[in-house]
Amino acid sequence: MFRRVSIQTPFQVGPVNAYLADRTVVDPGPDGEEAWSELVAALDEAGCQPGDVERVLITHPHPDHFGLAKRLRDAGAAVVASARAATIMGDFAGHFEHERAFFRPLLRRWGLDRETAETVTGLPESYLHYAPSVTTDREIDAGDVVTVDGTDLSVRETRGHAASELLFTYRSGGEERALVGDHVLPDITPNPLLQAPLDGDEERPRQLPAFNDSLDALAADSFDRFLPGHRGEITDPQARIGEIRDAHEERTAAVAALLDGPTTPVDVMAGLFGDLPATEVFSGLSEAVGHLDVLEARDRVRASERGGVVVYESTA
Repeated sequence: MFRRVSIQTPFQVGPVNAYLADRTVVDPGPDGEEAWSELVAALDEAGCQPGDVERVLITHPHPDHFGLAKRLRDAGAAVVASARAATIMGDFAGHFEHERAFFRPLLRRWGLDRETAETVTGLPESYLHYAPSVTTDREIDAGDVVTVDGTDLSVRETRGHAASELLFTYRSGGEERALVGDHVLPDITPNPLLQAPLDGDEERPRQLPAFNDSLDALAADSFDRFLPGHRGEITDPQARIGEIRDAHEERTAAVAALLDGPTTPVDVMAGLFGDLPATEVFSGLSEAVGHLDVLEARDRVRASERGGVVVYESTA
């Protein structure tokens, strides 16, 4: 039903998958002339032009997935996304500033020096070029249905990889299939990046525990095929989910082994990855803190603050 189109990105992850069906585009890719040319060429091959696109479905509000949505909306398409994604995409520059203000002092409390914290929280500003803000025309939630080319897509919302990520499940060719965004990827173990709280929430969302729970729930269903946001189709979804969960559990055990005394998240990151360049520090800390969150949820570690720095200790 859906035709996969590989769209180039400037990001380390490589090309992103856009999906086309009838007059619907799912995750059109990042803004930029090369990406736009590739998308227009794919639309032309399908017998339509940008102005013929009626709907743009967004799985999650990351620049490599929604960046071209504004161009398509300007050409007449309606943008469809979750309420949380709509908030982020509607003022992406403002969301960046919100996250920078939240994480700058928090990175210091986790053990990062001031200069590196300033650099790390400023780096995502370069992403703004690839993700112009866009208005969402229809907000959808779990349990809603979107009909594409005569097929009903059931909406499922997950947390962990992004502030909100939608999966679109449907039946085609006798199979249960799902467009899964970046929630399950082949060959790559998704790193649930740290998120600032939204909607006035006081607590930082615990991304990796939520991601693990979401994967477990997804594995309990009988899917035959996943259409992911990067690389090729996943033809054994349960096996792939199992591989990702095993990788997460191995990393959680490795983090637990590093806690031989009061340990900061930066110490954990260094123990896992060594000396990272500034461009990789946020991802590295996301991994370290994510697994500390898992251990804390299992009552295997406790966090305390000493001299303005957060440290974790084993409860064993």
